[in-house]
Amino acid sequence: MAYNHKQLEKKWQEKWEKEEPWKAEDQSTKPKFYCLVEFPYPSGAGLHVGHPRSYSALDAVVRKRRMEGFNVLYPIGWDAFGLPTENYAIKTGRKPQEITNENTDTFRRQLKALGLSFDWSREVNTTDPAYYKWTQWMFLEFFKAGLAYKAKTMINWCPKDKIGLANEEVVQGCCERCGTTVEKREKEQWMIAITKYADRLIDDLKTVNYLPKIAKQQEDWIGRSEGAEINFEIRNPKSETNPKEESAKKHFVKVFTTRPDTIDGATFVVISPELAKTWMDIGWQASDEVRAYVDSALKREEADRTAEGKEKTGVDAGIKAINPFNQEEVAVWVADYVLGHYGTGAIMAVPQHDERDREFADAFGLPIVDRPLIAFDEAVAKVGGVKTTKYKLRDWVFSRQRYWGEPIPLVHCEEHGWVAVPESELPVVLPPVEKYEPTDNGESPLAEIAEFVNTQCPTCGGPAKRETDTMPNWAGSSWYFLRYIDPQNDQQFASAEKLKHWMPIDLYNGGMEHTTLHLLYSRFWNKFLFDKGLVPTSEPYARRHSHGLVMAEDGTKMSKSKGNVINPDEIVEQYGADALRTYIMFMGPFEEPVPWSTNGLIGVRRFLDKVMTMSEKIGGGPNVELARVMAKTIKKIGDDIEAMKFNTAIAQLMICVNAMQDAGAVSSELFASFLKVLFPFAPHIASELWEKTGYTTLLDTESWPTYDPALIVDDVVTLAVQVAGKLRGTIQVAPTAEQTEVEPPARAEENVAKWLEGQEVKKVVYVPGRMINFVI
Repeated sequence: MAYNHKQLEKKWQEKWEKEEPWKAEDQSTKPKFYCLVEFPYPSGAGLHVGHPRSYSALDAVVRKRRMEGFNVLYPIGWDAFGLPTENYAIKTGRKPQEITNENTDTFRRQLKALGLSFDWSREVNTTDPAYYKWTQWMFLEFFKAGLAYKAKTMINWCPKDKIGLANEEVVQGCCERCGTTVEKREKEQWMIAITKYADRLIDDLKTVNYLPKIAKQQEDWIGRSEGAEINFEIRNPKSETNPKEESAKKHFVKVFTTRPDTIDGATFVVISPELAKTWMDIGWQASDEVRAYVDSALKREEADRTAEGKEKTGVDAGIKAINPFNQEEVAVWVADYVLGHYGTGAIMAVPQHDERDREFADAFGLPIVDRPLIAFDEAVAKVGGVKTTKYKLRDWVFSRQRYWGEPIPLVHCEEHGWVAVPESELPVVLPPVEKYEPTDNGESPLAEIAEFVNTQCPTCGGPAKRETDTMPNWAGSSWYFLRYIDPQNDQQFASAEKLKHWMPIDLYNGGMEHTTLHLLYSRFWNKFLFDKGLVPTSEPYARRHSHGLVMAEDGTKMSKSKGNVINPDEIVEQYGADALRTYIMFMGPFEEPVPWSTNGLIGVRRFLDKVMTMSEKIGGGPNVELARVMAKTIKKIGDDIEAMKFNTAIAQLMICVNAMQDAGAVSSELFASFLKVLFPFAPHIASELWEKTGYTTLLDTESWPTYDPALIVDDVVTLAVQVAGKLRGTIQVAPTAEQTEVEPPARAEENVAKWLEGQEVKKVVYVPGRMINFVI
């Protein structure tokens, strides 16, 4: 008989709201467990079913932890600054804060409807001035330490809208908003020197427990390479790279290589389009063909330029260089597979030893030679090179010419330059504006508010102008986990005592799309605070896990444009929160992308309907077979939750329910254990059945069930019998049987005996419970 999920779930959610069983204690004798999910961006569309996959899974972990006696911190908040809200404000003229408040109200309602056990008393919002006061304060700490600086850098520029674009606003080389082809333009931006932490960000990965693919993404993004810089002399008197330097007799291109030992086989040099443009800017008279190629290449996305399997493109620069090892003349080419920001922006190409170089050589008919390798140090010394370490990682572009972000708390004085706003004047609050578009020259809308811009220098009291750039939305998300620890503190971002109690985060889960930038930025931010003595641990996350996307039923990505997005509100309305929670954990391995299946959801709902009838079967005496199933269920679910194997845990629950049905009657003790292991996945149903069984406590306060280890050991196991490492038969034995007990029946097995006949057994290898091998 189907249960009334609306009535049941409303009842328990109201009870939990009233009794607050999920509030974390800042002072407790219990061991702590800080579990973190990436806080969502509250869009107007509300939650999609991808969100509950992470939240429900981590909710299962923390419910088990509370039952195991841990003091659990499982918080939630909103990453609410950023482009979608600002673009909506531009389109509608509505205030971004109003939009944000509406969106967070929707998200909060949806999360509570799922029965997720967040500690709502610690909710944070990055757009709250009480929150971003501390984001600004931390930026000033970077500034005072010399890690925040202003410098010219290349940005994406839309010539029609006259604005700088974030990378995510550029789609196939065009402005997402108007479709105009995006240009690269140099502009002064605030930068944060994350590169100074590059080695620690790589080396400290050894001290944490991250999924291997996450750690690899971090390492690849930082891109540390040990190698050497080597000068190749350029010989082309008709087209010198810098004819303005009349006194210079020689010109060189400096290449970076991780393989100086292959230099004898270098048959051409490749420079990046960025380096070629720099040369042209200082006087290189490049051909029209080169200029056209450079212009085209600079408009392409970096990911597109370096994509694996991409057809190689390039152009002969019309310049020759001299290989300093063997004095051979080689051609210089411009190609987009070399990046301007990595190394020196130029490489020596050795097609015999490098796959990309070989592909390029094959495409353009360039020479490939097979030359012997030279010792690394010998090669570097012979050509006068310099051993060095290079990184793909670049300093963090930290400013945006936008409205909806944290104002950068600096003023500029003609006499004293950039000066920090005094701490007593924080936060610098976003002022109201009439329109949210950037100005005609691409500056933030704040630049047009005279009463905001014009101020006094904190150092001399003279006239000064405020910085009108705002921070990226990465800023607030780089430290939010610290504010959860002490969200009401108006004297500091969090007290040292509370930080020491809760840090580091024991488990952090999020999407794979955030395992480079967000994870890198927040690790760096925390390390800086650690160096300042402001947080107790160098690494913020002891363990990082990730979940796969929920795809549409046909395996494609869900999107509003395709009309295939699944709204969790509709699922909860029709099938119930417990059905959605349980199904979304059952649908496949947690780390893998999985397609949505409405039939699969219906199957899980039927399972829960069956569970609701189980209270009618309570009664009867001991049942050894059922006790054995329950012991195995408790062990497997406990192990699987720890291993984040939620789908197999739920499969075991289904096995257990079938066994209880077949038994006809279930003792109250066994049923209580079943409800406790069901609780992390379907808390509303488990709580209802717990109450129906006669218990008055909340399941949140109960202990995780135990089991008799003897009950999980099978009476017999199937033992593989091998001869010379090949399977020749099987026998049934006790799982703890000694070799002396196993060997006689193994030798006597009919097929084994045939293969042993006439053979001398030199050695017997026995693995209890698994196999015995006769070595002949």
